[in-house]
Amino acid sequence: MTAAGTDRQAPWDLSFLRVGTAVTAGLTAVAAPVAGLLAGSGAAVGVLLGAAVVASFFVLSGLVIAWAGRHGDAYTLPAALGSFVVKILLLAAVLQALPADGWVDRRALAWTVVAGALVWSVVQQRWVWTRRLYYVPPPDPPPPAGPPLPPGGGPTRG
Repeated sequence: MTAAGTDRQAPWDLSFLRVGTAVTAGLTAVAAPVAGLLAGSGAAVGVLLGAAVVASFFVLSGLVIAWAGRHGDAYTLPAALGSFVVKILLLAAVLQALPADGWVDRRALAWTVVAGALVWSVVQQRWVWTRRLYYVPPPDPPPPAGPPLPPGGGPTRG
């Protein structure tokens, strides 16, 4: 409760999504051509698809958890676990829907998903470790020091 008697809730900061997406895009820009040169165009497409899957899954989870957190802290864990289950089921469906000898290298896609999840985990950990996160709302800033200024905004000369 604040001095005015109203609840003050800290906004959910989703800036890690921008960083994670940028890191994913940079790594994908390097990994896709390398995979294409080493294992063919199917591997390059698998890397591109895998990176898109991981980025979209983490963005979706971040948005769902932030939405749940705005409605109540008790909803964040069920939202996180629920979105995780949905993502795993979707990934399994995507992998099963791709033919074994199709135009997408499923192994490259799967390894990209694993590597991408690890990269996003590191991005999130670094984001948490370098941010000032309060477990309670921070105190109000102190009032300005000194006597109040006159209505003109500054000292007057006589």
